[in-house]
Amino acid sequence: MAELAQSLASIRIPDLAGKRVLITGASTGIGAAVALAFAAQGMKVGLHFNASREPAERLAAEIKAADGTVHLIQGDVSKDGETERVVRDAVDALGGLDGLVNNAGGMLGRLPTAAMTDEHYERVMNLNARSVLAATRAAHPHLKKQGGFVINTTSIAARNGGGNGAILYAASKGFVSTITHGHAKEFVNDKIRVNAVAPGVIATPFHERYTNDEQMELQRKTIPMGFVGTPEDCVGAYLFLASPTLSGYITGQVIEVNGGQLMP
Repeated sequence: MAELAQSLASIRIPDLAGKRVLITGASTGIGAAVALAFAAQGMKVGLHFNASREPAERLAAEIKAADGTVHLIQGDVSKDGETERVVRDAVDALGGLDGLVNNAGGMLGRLPTAAMTDEHYERVMNLNARSVLAATRAAHPHLKKQGGFVINTTSIAARNGGGNGAILYAASKGFVSTITHGHAKEFVNDKIRVNAVAPGVIATPFHERYTNDEQMELQRKTIPMGFVGTPEDCVGAYLFLASPTLSGYITGQVIEVNGGQLMP
């Protein structure tokens, strides 16, 4: 990720400098890459994590070493009240909020429908769906003070129903895509733009946990560009959607980042 930070440091998007942003689920994977990219643009980053304290601390140290501004914020956004507390902590640490990236999420295991329990349903939906609603609701009064942005991380699974044992995950991401459209219309008069990024097959700890090598190779073969993406491949979409200069007339959109695997 150091190479990414160095590369982005040479690319300046002036209207991002000084903006305050909370990124949920930012200790690893796409969230970590986005945190590095935003910090390289001079943004003040609230870096949220839950269990992954060590990688979060390493990432924060890397950002600080590059003269970036970052504040670590811990919390389990799948629990009632915790998401709102995470947003409050970010506002306090950053002195306000100009942007929110709802990136926290996970599959929490591959299960066929017949094997699902109500407990599993609650865990997946609370993490992937309810947390997005709760964080956006908590951030809204702060964002509307000066206008701002919300970027949700959805998934290619929201459109194709997900892979083996990932139906519930796919459904939860369908919620994220739909609420992106709804919030874009609801918040337009508050000068808050709401968009989403839908990654395809990206090499992250997510797939390390839930996808074996054979499954990854099968998925790779369905990608016209011929390779599995990286978190860094997703970063440009987030930078674009965060910048009012670059995307000021764009709201309610889902940018697909999948190497051509899905062309809606």
